[in-house]
Amino acid sequence: MLVFKTSRYMEYISERLAQYEHLQSLGFIMRSGDFFPSVHYPPITMYPTLTPGELLATYTPPADNKFDIYAHVPFCRQRCLFCHYPVQLGERSTEKDQYLSAYEQEMDIYMELLGYTHLKARSILVGGGTPTYLALDQLERFLQILDTRIDRSECTQYNYDVDPVTLIGKEGNERLKIMRDYGVDRLTIGVQSLNPSTLKLMNRHHGPEQALEAIADALKFGFQVNIEFIFGYLGQTLEDWIQVIEQAVGLGVEEIQLYRLKFEAYGDFQGPIKHQRERHPEVVPTVTETLAMKQAAINILNAHGYTENLRRVFSKKSEHYSHYADNQCCGLLDQLGFGLTAFSSLRDRFGLNTQNFDEYYQLIANRQLPLNRGLVRSLDEQIRWAIILPLKNRRVWKSYFQQVTGYSLNDIFQPKINALKTHGLLTEDADKIELTPLGAFFADEVAQQFHHPDHIPFPTLDYADGALNPYHHSEVFGGSHVE
Repeated sequence: MLVFKTSRYMEYISERLAQYEHLQSLGFIMRSGDFFPSVHYPPITMYPTLTPGELLATYTPPADNKFDIYAHVPFCRQRCLFCHYPVQLGERSTEKDQYLSAYEQEMDIYMELLGYTHLKARSILVGGGTPTYLALDQLERFLQILDTRIDRSECTQYNYDVDPVTLIGKEGNERLKIMRDYGVDRLTIGVQSLNPSTLKLMNRHHGPEQALEAIADALKFGFQVNIEFIFGYLGQTLEDWIQVIEQAVGLGVEEIQLYRLKFEAYGDFQGPIKHQRERHPEVVPTVTETLAMKQAAINILNAHGYTENLRRVFSKKSEHYSHYADNQCCGLLDQLGFGLTAFSSLRDRFGLNTQNFDEYYQLIANRQLPLNRGLVRSLDEQIRWAIILPLKNRRVWKSYFQQVTGYSLNDIFQPKINALKTHGLLTEDADKIELTPLGAFFADEVAQQFHHPDHIPFPTLDYADGALNPYHHSEVFGGSHVE
């Protein structure tokens, strides 16, 4: 049965793998096929030190005084082996209370520096860690902290990242009710897999049954539900993966999100998964097996009415997507982040909070923002940022690009854009540039074509010396980098 089901997708998979090999020969994909996600520009691991004074000295709030708000809660029951974030593990009720107090003070310090008594939210995202891994009274306290400081009168979406186990049973249903009562309307459930063996290898503390129960309960409470899955995981096979996605499309959720396993740290912590790969290379899917999983999932999702609405996220209706992600990555709108490792992505600058718990507490106790890295973007960085994030996630509108940078997109990166068009990765018309289906499949690599050489994730010799080597034609204006 599985062999038959897999064979249904082999024509598409074979075509995609042939394209992968061709693009690799052009220098578009590094020789080993390794992967680095383009989530921010520059990548978070590459930001220099920055003080709060340097971040805010010349900053002016947006004209409409609206922000997208991110809130971070860095606690988990146990560490998933794929996780690249610093978290505290276990119950730690006392430290959770300490963290909530510091978090509350951080918001107050930020608002005081910006001159606000309330922050007007465009959208809200609460992430972690496991932000629902709080006792019920702590969860309500946290939501009250946000509620008393955030004006939600024009907030279009209130999203919460959640763990399946924290949603089930009597206590889990009480959490769902509390979140709903405070205005939360979208849940991203970290399912990761519905295969029991894969979940065990991930060191997840739930099985498929708990995940399915959590999804059903979240839908019952009326939330818009997005479920996440990781592909390319150790021990995972194409047949197992197809079973998972074919089960997922029948669950009645609005959105299904796919993540390729990341071995290298892309944030503040190197997850155990890199060590696991080194210890057990024999169970690591090959790059071609991993890409086959991605293509099979796309075919299954498309066949059941799910289309890619925002990069990596598939939905049946165009209105179902993360407003927070769209506003930050496509709209390039001002976003403020609070909590350990949280970042603030502003129109022309970026600030990143410390990843160290003790430093976080100490800075806030001294009435200082817990920020330690970031930059006020140069013109070169602003131009690249204004291409990379929108192009990867949806498209770059030429009129908006000129508004954000002061330059016409028609005068920027023309050799690079023409090469990507020639090789079927990019399309362009009078109004916009956007990825083709082939470009969307390799969206991270397309985005890295526009990185400054100092911010390309892999060395130049790791790529073939072809027409799409990212180090070629890397100048913004075709002649030189700008300052």
